[in-house]
Amino acid sequence: MFEAMESPYLVPFDGSFEIASSPTAPPSGVPGKGTLKDQLEETVDRLDDLQRRLYADDHWSVLLVFQAMDAAGKDSTIRAVLRGINPQGCQVSSFKQPSKLELDHDFLWRINRALPERGRIGVFNRSHYEEVLVVRVHPEYLGGQRLPRNVPLEDRWEERYRSIRDFERHLASNGYLVLKFFLNVSKEEQAERFRRRIDRPDKNWKFSDGDLAERQLWDDYMVAYEKALNATSRPWAPWYAIPADNKPFMRTTVAGIVEGALDSLGLEFPAVSEEERRELLRLRKTIE
Repeated sequence: MFEAMESPYLVPFDGSFEIASSPTAPPSGVPGKGTLKDQLEETVDRLDDLQRRLYADDHWSVLLVFQAMDAAGKDSTIRAVLRGINPQGCQVSSFKQPSKLELDHDFLWRINRALPERGRIGVFNRSHYEEVLVVRVHPEYLGGQRLPRNVPLEDRWEERYRSIRDFERHLASNGYLVLKFFLNVSKEEQAERFRRRIDRPDKNWKFSDGDLAERQLWDDYMVAYEKALNATSRPWAPWYAIPADNKPFMRTTVAGIVEGALDSLGLEFPAVSEEERRELLRLRKTIE
C-alpha cells in the first residue's frame, strides 16, 4: 500500500491541521515565474514517462482529487499538470450538483462509477468531499437526499467522514494511489481573481453572482475544510494543502508531488522471458 510523500504541505494524520496557519502564499525566495514554468515542464516530461510505465505495468490506478474555493485554480492546475501526458491514459471527472439518478443512490455511488481502471490516471475536479464541504455549509441540501434516519448534523458528518476513510482505505488496499489536493487560496486573492473575471471579457463566462453568495460564507467553508482534512488525511490517502495565491508555484508543487508519488511505486515496463525474447527475434526475421 502506498504511503504519503513527505512535503511541507502534507496535512498531518493526527488531526492537528489548522487552516489559519496554513500558508496561501509560497515561501520567500522561490524562483520567478519563468523558472517555475521550466521546472513544471521538466516535471511533466517525467510524468509522461511514468504514466507510460503505469499503463504498461497495469497493476496500479492513480486518483488525484482537487478541492478548493472558487477561483483557486483547479481547472488550470489540472490542465497544466496533465497537458504533456497521453490523453488515452487520463480521465477527468467533474462533480457538480447531483442528478436525480445520483440522489437515488448513496453519496459514493457516482464516485465509484468514475474511478479510473488499472494503468490510468483519474482526476476528480471536486469529488465526494462536496458532501462534507458544500453540504455541511448548506445542510438544507440534505433534504433532497431523502435519507432514512434523522440524526444530529454532527453525527451525520462523522458518519460521512468514516465512510470516506473506509472507502479510500479500500481503494488503497486494491491498488489505488490516492492523492488529494486542497488548493488554499486567500480571501484577498480570490477577490482579485473575481475582479479579473469581470474586467476581462474572455473570462466573463466564468463568473456568476452565486460565486459572491458563496464568498459570504467563507468562514463556514474554512471550518468545513479544516474538519474534513483533519478527519480524512491518512498515509494511504493524504491531503496536501497547497498555497494557491501564486499559480506557477502551485502548479509546480502539485506536479512535483504527483511525480514523486508515482516514482515511488517503482514502475517498470514488463520484462519478457528468455524464451519469449527468442520467439520475438524469430518473428522479427519473418518481417519483410
